[in-house]
Amino acid sequence: MEHLRRQFSYDAWANSEVLARISNSPAESVSARPLELLAHILSAELLWLDRIKQQPQTHPVWPEFSIAQCEAELKNLDQVWPKYLAELSSSTLSKKVDYKNTKGESWSSTVNDILTHVLFHSAYHRGQIAVVMRAAGITPAYTDFIHGVRQGLTE
Repeated sequence: MEHLRRQFSYDAWANSEVLARISNSPAESVSARPLELLAHILSAELLWLDRIKQQPQTHPVWPEFSIAQCEAELKNLDQVWPKYLAELSSSTLSKKVDYKNTKGESWSSTVNDILTHVLFHSAYHRGQIAVVMRAAGITPAYTDFIHGVRQGLTE
């Protein structure tokens, strides 16, 4: 359980680093794509938590968030994921969650697989953000896990 908490702590830190880099980049130098991808990351994390909790979807998959809205969603995620993970037991990890994807297809996944997906999905899109920013001549946020650990930036 501690491993998952640490991974989600890293994820929160990495998402914050990306938002800071987007926020501090000259608007005319970077396309809207990095912000679109970050909004998708944040919204998808909430969508998967809604699915785990068997709640109605609260956010669209591809929202149009401003930087301020991304900041607000990051703050929200910084509260909801640690709360959920603190209440999570190892026996819950193997529990099946039934849900419908955005195409209306029915699926069933374990909580552990969903949590793993959330982390990998976010890392994948942070990589896309880095590619777009580098192509625009902007150094992307340095979000490598080991960097965060070395700097003491993750719990």
